[in-house]
Amino acid sequence: MSLYMILSKLTGEGAQALFKKPERIKEVNRELEKMGVKVLQQYLVFGEWDFLNIVEANDEKALVAALINLNMRGIVKTTTYRIIPVNEVIDAVSETS
Repeated sequence: MSLYMILSKLTGEGAQALFKKPERIKEVNRELEKMGVKVLQQYLVFGEWDFLNIVEANDEKALVAALINLNMRGIVKTTTYRIIPVNEVIDAVSETS
């Protein structure tokens, strides 16, 4: 499984929904898990983005489907990056040296 960092920004509608029902965050996490994307860590961030999520996906197709699903709801906009643990980078570099 691969790791990804998802930065998300709430829309006005998303902020209203979160204010009315904060536990919706956990409900969405469970929905994502059913789509093959497990939320490992989740943070509120101050600045340009509202949330930073570290997720693990079964494969990129599952991730793409989940992200399209989230974005089409109109409550959040996302930017996603593939992330690689430093130990994997060290292993990769060591294997080629």
